Amino acid sequence: MKISNAELIISAAKKFQFPEGPFPEVALSGRSNVGKSSFINTLLTRKGLARTSQQPGKTQTLNFYFINRRFHFVDVPGYGYAKVSKSERAAWGRVMETYISTREQLKGVVLLIDARHKPTEDDLKMYDWLKYHDLSVLIVATKADKIPKGKWDKHVKIIKEDLQVEEEDTVILFSSETSYGKDRAWKEINALLYSDKERDLSDEEEPAKEE
Repeated sequence: MKISNAELIISAAKKFQFPEGPFPEVALSGRSNVGKSSFINTLLTRKGLARTSQQPGKTQTLNFYFINRRFHFVDVPGYGYAKVSKSERAAWGRVMETYISTREQLKGVVLLIDARHKPTEDDLKMYDWLKYHDLSVLIVATKADKIPKGKWDKHVKIIKEDLQVEEEDTVILFSSETSYGKDRAWKEINALLYSDKERDLSDEEEPAKEE
């Protein structure tokens, strides 16, 4: 995917702040410190566009990024950070419930999980919640560079089995350090954003072979 334009257009805490318009969007969710900001920056080739919070778990807004003036990435609050109060978690939950259940432009969710570890209880709950809302999910196993390549298949298998990943959902490995998985991620995200009839691949580069 060639990125000609990428900008943060709003950090929304209420439904009335969500951008209007017909542009399709994909939400990005994951446990705090899973590497979500690095994933966004790597995909968009924009160092520092998505900023890592100095206080994990403190981001309470949905950050809408407008990409190529065609679609949105929506960075949603990270979950699973123990130091966040119950009232803060409840507030996030209300915003997320509203967004997930009412947002017509939402075409699917990218769920990021740390490839080095078994999915957490929060990861399992998030995947089940997204499937309850009948959403397509792309599972991105981050920090693949921290795992020996010979063990990649084993770690992917663990994620699939623990989450009980449904057949229509995909699990891919990704590394923001090496950009491994970037082309595959774009291919899967494009599939979430657009139906076969809508899909426009004319601005995509030929996927590079990943080592």
